[in-house]
Amino acid sequence: MPCMYIPSGCIIVLWLIGERYQEMFRRLFFYMALLLVFGSPDLVLADDFPDWICADCHSNTGGEPTEVDHSHLGGSMHEDLDCTDCHSDITQLPHKDSLAVVDCSECHEEVSAEYVQHGRGVVGISVHVPSCKNCHGTHQILPTTDVNSLVHPSNLPVTCGVCHEDQDLLKEMGIKFKHPIEVYQKGVHGQATAGGKDTAASCNDCHSTSGNAHRILPPGNIESTINYFNISKTCGTCHSTIQSEYEEGIHGELVSRGEVDAPTCTQCHGEHGILATDDPRSPVSPFRVAEATCTPCHDSAKLNEKYDLPSGRLQSYVDSYHGLKSRTGDKTVANCSSCHMPHLVLPSDNPKSSVNPNNLLKTCGGCHVGMSAETASKTKIHASLAGHETGWPYYIKIIYQILIFGVIGGMAGYCLLDYLRQVRNLLRKEQVRRMEADEVVQHTVLAISFSVLVVTGFSLRFYDAWWAKMIFGHEGGAAVRGLIHRGAAVVMTLGSVWHLFYLFTLKGRIFFKDMSLGILDAKQFYGMMLYNLGRSDRHPQMRRFSFVEKAEYWALIWGTIVMAITGFAMWFEPYIVENLGKGVLEVFLVIHYYEAWLAFLAILVWHMYGVIFNPHLYPMNPSWLTGKMPREMFETEHPAAKSPGNVDKAKRLGLERDV
Repeated sequence: MPCMYIPSGCIIVLWLIGERYQEMFRRLFFYMALLLVFGSPDLVLADDFPDWICADCHSNTGGEPTEVDHSHLGGSMHEDLDCTDCHSDITQLPHKDSLAVVDCSECHEEVSAEYVQHGRGVVGISVHVPSCKNCHGTHQILPTTDVNSLVHPSNLPVTCGVCHEDQDLLKEMGIKFKHPIEVYQKGVHGQATAGGKDTAASCNDCHSTSGNAHRILPPGNIESTINYFNISKTCGTCHSTIQSEYEEGIHGELVSRGEVDAPTCTQCHGEHGILATDDPRSPVSPFRVAEATCTPCHDSAKLNEKYDLPSGRLQSYVDSYHGLKSRTGDKTVANCSSCHMPHLVLPSDNPKSSVNPNNLLKTCGGCHVGMSAETASKTKIHASLAGHETGWPYYIKIIYQILIFGVIGGMAGYCLLDYLRQVRNLLRKEQVRRMEADEVVQHTVLAISFSVLVVTGFSLRFYDAWWAKMIFGHEGGAAVRGLIHRGAAVVMTLGSVWHLFYLFTLKGRIFFKDMSLGILDAKQFYGMMLYNLGRSDRHPQMRRFSFVEKAEYWALIWGTIVMAITGFAMWFEPYIVENLGKGVLEVFLVIHYYEAWLAFLAILVWHMYGVIFNPHLYPMNPSWLTGKMPREMFETEHPAAKSPGNVDKAKRLGLERDV
């Protein structure tokens, strides 16, 4: 009997202490009841306890934060479910630390059956295939229409980017597109979705097969929305009018026949980073459509031969009035898509074609208001300013060609005659011997072999340049170039050996001593810098060889040795690779190429100024031709060479010169 008063007493106590502690006592009495009935609360079955028991541990409302926060389940699509509806493996409390992975297929059987592949990965086989929670979340699962949902169109780039911006994962999966999300967010679609426009194309819109976001297939699958032959249909989901025009045009017709070299949407507009047509960076902008989009196909020799199309379309457009105006930044001038239509591209013999002779008046008249049908039909399309072959334009072109050849040729001839006269006047002045006959020959051999090496060497590297094609572009020209280059290398090497023996002669020993660098050269360089900068009015007095000539000479010695070693190493490539390894040969190749640039530019800038363009020497220092230079020029350039010591050397050599 007394026990009957216990519940009544509890109720009275709970009412007396107030609502603050009622929940605490309610839970306490629940656990006491479990203890009395089962002997231990651990023995209770999963279906026998409510969610508030889970919330004691899995809640952030008090105590230490835990992995699951049930205070945030409100608004979730699963808010009416109990914890054990998903975590059915919990059979006792407290439960084990590691729970089984929630099987969403228990409720979502149809979706589970559809989700068998995600891109290159297969569910159950590829470890990198995302699971339900990777895309939808865990407890706070919201409908796709909710802007806070992980799979809302505006949030999909971030959700998908967790994997598709993971470079290690992409590398492991063999995915070559390294930054698809980053590129997408810069395009018109990405910017629109980021701005809250739900109708703009997001990841699922393009990659979901038949509108099923759980069936994302790789492009190699014929059912994939991004398969080459399905792309126009995918884009047509939003751009239906453009799709119908494209598929009616020649490009769409070819793709429908299975031709993979015909362009589809992504080849012209891009894949993820699609830019607005008025963006100058877009490949279909008025500024770039001709060169960046149409030309790669229509200037392809392979495609032009396959489809029997004329070549040179880009060049004829660029040379035309339209092309020239477009390059000035004019957005309104006609480009490829203006005349041929951007999507409904048809051959000129098709009656619907915008460039069909019967439709030219309408096409051209869009800009040239008032044009007659006769003018439109007779206008030669793709005729460049320099390419008119009939009528007055042709005759005027011939007149101008003759005029240019005659006038400019005459000017060049006059300048050449004047220059040669200046050289003759220079040679008539009193001369001082600067080089002996054998030294002139040495210099000539060096100059010719060096020039030939430069031309033949750079012809290999810049084989597609007009001058290289002109010299070696004929059949067999590559082999001839190689023979000439190696021959010139042998000549330069033999010339260097000759110079080496020359240095052991009496003249050579004096030359070597006078060419040696010393502290005086550093002082003269410093003095010239002060003089050229206007910090001093005193010009340094140069001896037989100035520091400029000495620097050239020693640079020549160094360059010749380096070029000879690396050049012969490449000539006998098999022996170098076999004995030293391919890496050494590659190092030699880099050295040879850049040393050639260094030598060529040094001659072009330093030497040409020192012997021709220096005002004291113009029109030239004639020593390289005759071995002599005017006394006036010599005394200006080498005033200190008249020292007694140098005169004595000249007398010992029996030379009429100031050394």
